[in-house]
Amino acid sequence: MVMGGRAGLVSDRVARLREGAQWGRHPEITKVTDERDRTRIDKWLWAARFYKTRALAAAAVDGGKVQVNGERVKPAKLLRAGDALIVRNGPFAREITVLVLSERRGPAAEATNLYRESEESRKAREEKAALIKAERHSRPVYVKGRPTKKARRQIIRFTREQH
Repeated sequence: MVMGGRAGLVSDRVARLREGAQWGRHPEITKVTDERDRTRIDKWLWAARFYKTRALAAAAVDGGKVQVNGERVKPAKLLRAGDALIVRNGPFAREITVLVLSERRGPAAEATNLYRESEESRKAREEKAALIKAERHSRPVYVKGRPTKKARRQIIRFTREQH
């Protein structure tokens, strides 16, 4: 009896080894070893520090914010090294290539070694950040709530000058 999922693959592999099969000689066994070179996209996005939690990473993948090789995928999609990803986070989009697979979330310095961002993507992201910063400075900041005594006096002076 073959069980479903990863446990089924492991029990099937053990059964074949007991029968005398060798690693790499049987197609199903090489398929199992190939699966070790893959990791779920939600785990990898979390480990690469694109999202703070795996739940946020899975929600982003479900919401279509992440594409793998130009296609919308599900959180259980298995990534391989060399896959091209587009990750949208807020107003920014990153075009990256997966270099190393990891299911462990480490320091930020290690996380940047897991992928490489394209030069065009990096430049576009920096330009957009500068544009957002410039827009923020050009728009006035409105304060909520009642005006202070000083603000009321300024309003009164301003309205008197207008008439």
